[in-house]
Amino acid sequence: MSDPTRARRASSFGSRAAAYAEHRPDYPREALAWGLSGASGTPRRVLDLGAGTGKLTLGLAELGLDVTAVEPDPEMRAELGRLVPSATSLAGQAERIPLPDAEVDAVFVGQAFHWFDVPAAMTEIGRVLRPGGALVPMWNYEDDSVPWVAEFAKLGRTGVSRAWTDGSQEPATHVSFEPFESQAFHHAQRRTAESLVETIATHSHLIVADPADAAAVLAEIRRFLAANPHTASGEFELPLRTWVFRARRR
Repeated sequence: MSDPTRARRASSFGSRAAAYAEHRPDYPREALAWGLSGASGTPRRVLDLGAGTGKLTLGLAELGLDVTAVEPDPEMRAELGRLVPSATSLAGQAERIPLPDAEVDAVFVGQAFHWFDVPAAMTEIGRVLRPGGALVPMWNYEDDSVPWVAEFAKLGRTGVSRAWTDGSQEPATHVSFEPFESQAFHHAQRRTAESLVETIATHSHLIVADPADAAAVLAEIRRFLAANPHTASGEFELPLRTWVFRARRR
């Protein structure tokens, strides 16, 4: 993927902010707890970096944590403010975080780490983390160990964010951090065929695609869901896996 295309996709989500807030899945509590346990001591202050509409922010706030959310897109931040008014919401980027040194005990990143300039971002994350704090990137994916989900996933997959979890790329290394470790957690989202189509429509490759091409992909997904007995009628559970990585600040 060329850098201009990548940059365009990375900055595309604001145009679908309301749909993103409505349709993207949350994160299982046990996944958040596992990531948090990578930090030494008792973490209290956490940063949700590239926070989007606050899907992860809300889960962290529900754990009783003091959460700061940093997100560059104003439309995404507006949705975040509505969803999690208790969180401190700031404009900023992973490579320029608007926080003092050693300000937080953990930095979480949901569905966004693959868009960062990773070496620069890890340097900046290391600056705002206290020693012993944890960096926790995480991603939700369709659980393609389920046969029908594997078929479905092929229709809308782009692979941009899967490099760490499919083994095609080693997790990043950085002098400020111990090596990453990882864990996968079962998760699910209650869906209808139409709400699942709307979810796929919030993926960056479709947001920036030619409208006719995007419509064709979504029509193919609708046909699949209408024909599949697991999804053809009413609500169903979409099986997900939440991949979590954690690395401790040296």
